[in-house]
Amino acid sequence: MIKNECELNAFFIFNSTLGSDEGQENEKILYYYPDDVDVETKKMNVGLCEAIIKFTASFSIDNCESLHTQRTRQIFHQPEKDFWMVMIVNVPFVEKTSIEGMKYHEYHGDQVQTNVLKSVLAAAHRMFRFFTGSFKEIPMDALKRKLDNFFLPYLQQLNLPYCDILNVFQGVQYLPLDRLSFLKVQCLINLIEAHFSEIKQSVFFYNDQLIWNGISPDDLQVVYKYLVGSLLPAQIENELQGRPQVNAQHFGCFISPPGGFHQASDLFKITKVHLNYDTNVGVSYLVIYRALAATVCFFIDGDINPTIELMQKIDAFVGPQLTSIASEIGEQCGKESSSVTNQVDQATPKYLYFNQLNVAYKSTVHLDNRCSGNISVHSDVLKLVADINSDRKSLEKYGEITMKAGNDYWLVGKVSNQREFYIIIQQKNANLKEIHEEVKKICDSKLKTIFFYPV
Repeated sequence: MIKNECELNAFFIFNSTLGSDEGQENEKILYYYPDDVDVETKKMNVGLCEAIIKFTASFSIDNCESLHTQRTRQIFHQPEKDFWMVMIVNVPFVEKTSIEGMKYHEYHGDQVQTNVLKSVLAAAHRMFRFFTGSFKEIPMDALKRKLDNFFLPYLQQLNLPYCDILNVFQGVQYLPLDRLSFLKVQCLINLIEAHFSEIKQSVFFYNDQLIWNGISPDDLQVVYKYLVGSLLPAQIENELQGRPQVNAQHFGCFISPPGGFHQASDLFKITKVHLNYDTNVGVSYLVIYRALAATVCFFIDGDINPTIELMQKIDAFVGPQLTSIASEIGEQCGKESSSVTNQVDQATPKYLYFNQLNVAYKSTVHLDNRCSGNISVHSDVLKLVADINSDRKSLEKYGEITMKAGNDYWLVGKVSNQREFYIIIQQKNANLKEIHEEVKKICDSKLKTIFFYPV
């Protein structure tokens, strides 16, 4: 039986330019988790990681990304100049008994995937930067406080044992609509942004699927993770508990900030975010509005001061129209879902698709969009998908890999024009020709508009 499934051992952030004098090494530690570790242990771990990074830099122009030991896996990430983020996880092990009757641990390093953890670490920085700003732009005393306030709850909700290829993709699931319904959504967004010049960008979701996006793909990934991972589940729980509707004229209301806008003090609850960070656009105000199952994120110009009157006008203007469109989309999705069985058939081939250009993904392997372990194939097969992805450079722009795994699983990975398609087939006594014929059928039915070059 495997113990301590890839649990977090330590997480810390340090600045390599600080604490250079002897006895002041503690100054370079900006954040350390868990906090109950003694100072000497913190200094030792940070110093060891810094030494490894500097030592490996003399052999390569690329930064050291990970260190593998029998008991731990250490992941290094330099998100900004002079700043380093380090994640240390425990390697899963099995407790066994030797012939002499002595108990020992057999460690399974193959259960820890470096590329997945690297993506988790990079995503943590992107989330902090989105909501708080760059490390280098925050004064050091304030930075330590902000890091503590942000990462303590963030790390506690990490579900490392269930992190997989979806964490590498950081993809967004799109909702396909008929032309008329999509046109109505587009017209509503254009009408809102034309009517309220303060709103610069908008993103439209139905449940946890994207319909319209007006921000960059990098920002979209962060917004999607925030909505799907924390905000929407909490909101749906409130709705299921029968939270009373504030507005009797429609079903719309602000869910971020929660409770909406009723007095001047509510304006201080608006979340400030940093959109298009690399282009130095600056700060925007993020307000999120929801009606039925439709959720719209509005990014308001950070150079203005939002008022209660503006928010009340947005509510009165958006609420009725969003309620109507959400109802129509719900009817369409209801008709389509009624004609499709939701029962998971183990014999049916499963697939994952990811488009790096618009960060769109689709998966019949994952039964939800969160890291919950709710998958329709064996977890070891899903690890093979991440392994193929980590070796994607060998496929260059176009290529294909076919492999045979245990329990009669076949895995096929195809790459074309920054698009990736992975097919998982469980078929007893199948041969390579039969698998390729099945893959061709799936590509013809699922990827009609995507051309995969022959190998």
